[in-house]
Amino acid sequence: MSEILIPLHALKGRGVAHRQPHRFERDKRAAFDDGWGTQAEAAGERGGAAPPATEVRFEDARSAITRNDSPDIGFSQGLNPYRGCEHGCIYCFARPSHSYLGLSPGLDFETRLIAKRNLAEVLRAELAHPRYRPEMIAVGTVTDAYQPVERELRLTRAALDVLCRAQHPFSIVTKGSGVERDLDLIAPMGAQGLAAVYVTITTLDAQLARILEPRAAAPHRRLRTLRTLAEAGVPVGVSVSPQIPFINEDMEQVLAAAYEAGARRAFYQVLRLPWELAPLFRQWLELHYPDRAARVMARVQDLHGGKDYQADFGARMRGQGIWADLLRQRFLKACERLGYQHGRHAPNVSLFRPVALRAQQELF
Repeated sequence: MSEILIPLHALKGRGVAHRQPHRFERDKRAAFDDGWGTQAEAAGERGGAAPPATEVRFEDARSAITRNDSPDIGFSQGLNPYRGCEHGCIYCFARPSHSYLGLSPGLDFETRLIAKRNLAEVLRAELAHPRYRPEMIAVGTVTDAYQPVERELRLTRAALDVLCRAQHPFSIVTKGSGVERDLDLIAPMGAQGLAAVYVTITTLDAQLARILEPRAAAPHRRLRTLRTLAEAGVPVGVSVSPQIPFINEDMEQVLAAAYEAGARRAFYQVLRLPWELAPLFRQWLELHYPDRAARVMARVQDLHGGKDYQADFGARMRGQGIWADLLRQRFLKACERLGYQHGRHAPNVSLFRPVALRAQQELF
């Protein structure tokens, strides 16, 4: 896999400018100008090369529900219909997961997606199993369940339909306005205390959002999504994550706008840069903010004990040291002033009806 740089004008909505080799590759290749002009053509400097297109591959999932025992996450069960994410957020901690597929955490992560076509069927079987015990399922914990490809594939909707039939509690975290399409499923569940939606709003600055999260909904559109969900009776919250020093400095303004739109709970995390994400983010900084790149990375390292990233439980999400304390104080004071409730929405597992799924399985 070549580490090929492409010019800014050719990005057109992509988050990174090159195909970052993944950490399991033995050979790393670099583009070489042989004098025949092929390198310039490949880079889009001649002939007006088209921007990288999105490719979707399908896989048959062996399991639908993922489980973790991390003490600093707040949920133990997750559901992710897709691997990779077309939103192209430069800061996405999930980018290095593409390395396990033999793909680049760079452009491949946002252009070569994996869709779990049998997710709903596998989920139905897992929930209907006699030994299954219900706990809240967090939808979109790794990659966004409402990224653009969901409009056509509808894998998230199929999974929600299974959860609704079983009266199984779930929560959703998303940047996608496509969640509004599924209000017919989410609103009745929300009214019973079985569903909640958190919308991630990293900044209100539309220009920053375009380069930070190039294919996600614009900030004003996400606020409208919050309002639409709240008016439909769905419990909603806001994630002001990740907090990036000297980049998105408007945490208080985001919290105020989200509260006015109907959010009543909030949470945040600091920027995390595991594995290949650190060099990707450094390149993004040099590309878009060369004047402050060193200062940003110095503060990020302050948050993680002098390293680009430290994976210790407790510290990895909120950071440590004086900068982490300042962020925490800003967040808590803003939430208290605005009237946000403490904690996340508590799931109601008492209405779970696996018998509805077993009856449906018997039809097939």
